[in-house]
Amino acid sequence: MLMFFGLFCMGLTSCTKTSDGPVKVEIVAHDGGFTLLRGGEPYFIKGAGGTNYLDRLQAYGGNSIRTWSTHNGQELLDKAHALGLTVTMGISMGTERHGFDYDDEAAVAEQLERVRQEVLKYKDHPALLAWGIGNELNLHYTNPKVWDAVNAVAEMIHELDTNHLVTTMLAGINQDEIDHIRSRCPALDLIAVQVYGGLASVPERISAVGWDKAYMVTEWGPTGHWEGPQTPWNASVEETSSEKAAVYKSRYEASIAKDKRCIGSYVFLWGQKQERTPTWYGLFTEAGEESEVVDVMQYLWTGQWPANRAPHLDSVLLDGKRTLDFIYLQPGDVYEADVFVSDPDGDELTTRWELLPESTDLKEGGDRESRPEALPGLVEAQAYDRALLTAPEKEGAYRLFLYVSDGNNNVATANIPFFVRK
Repeated sequence: MLMFFGLFCMGLTSCTKTSDGPVKVEIVAHDGGFTLLRGGEPYFIKGAGGTNYLDRLQAYGGNSIRTWSTHNGQELLDKAHALGLTVTMGISMGTERHGFDYDDEAAVAEQLERVRQEVLKYKDHPALLAWGIGNELNLHYTNPKVWDAVNAVAEMIHELDTNHLVTTMLAGINQDEIDHIRSRCPALDLIAVQVYGGLASVPERISAVGWDKAYMVTEWGPTGHWEGPQTPWNASVEETSSEKAAVYKSRYEASIAKDKRCIGSYVFLWGQKQERTPTWYGLFTEAGEESEVVDVMQYLWTGQWPANRAPHLDSVLLDGKRTLDFIYLQPGDVYEADVFVSDPDGDELTTRWELLPESTDLKEGGDRESRPEALPGLVEAQAYDRALLTAPEKEGAYRLFLYVSDGNNNVATANIPFFVRK
């Protein structure tokens, strides 16, 4: 009856109740580390950030999702519950970079009351695992009173909800912020850190800053656009999907999988978004195709590789040059692009190409960015592993994107930035 109700809810735009009540969640010290208990049973978070493709998440061994707000909370909780997934529910909080003033007592009080209503609405849902107060509130901030507000929210949640954990999501691991949280936020049950290129060093950093409670990693993924190489025209260099797959696996195994103080993580992003490029952070394409990183996550969560795996991309050359050769092209000239790619299952490969101007709508902290408009008619496919590019006439920065598909909804992705100059 419980599963029937959950599946019924999945077909509705919203559900107003669930068929059972909250599940107790707690953290216990164990063997020099910490164990998360849900309903009295050990529960290691094998999660993803995002609200798309939840059926695939469950099928591939994931058990939890993380959100950034309570938007569509009831529908999302019901869908997760029907699939046996849990939810770390984000609570939106004002940030300095968006103009919120934590010296404004009236605004802080209004925010607290808004959060109270959100907590009352969802606190008894059986899919709820934890509350996440804000997202990267330490990013480009100056007023430490934000942590007083976080603690007030945490105290309020604990008064209303005795069944679920409370945390806040931090950008990186910084001694000053950890000191602030230790002194100003005693009501938090744990911290949540968000780290990309430095994920493998998180256990060492947690020890260095003296954090002695449990933690989880609520965002991790490829090398961030701010961490890797930059071209002379200030374009961030993105890893290929296969390079990403390798670093997701190695960094996870070096940190999340072995640190006894870590109670699990949420990989970023279980979906697709435009952030610097349309392919940088999403594990899926806009069409819902799965990259090699999805294969890696299934392996990390279950110990088994999928029956059919994504194409593996070794490298891409434009005019015989790699990305780090910093490619300059002449307007109107024609250049060859070569792809070195293979498929583990011997599937027939096809490639689609797209030429975009370099994005200029650049934000911080994951804020929404607009996708550049593609430039048609300048790329001519010759084979799945070769194309001819006619350089745009307009001087400036561009990227050539490629998507290599295997016919089974798997894809390899890459892009190569270049600059057109006369």
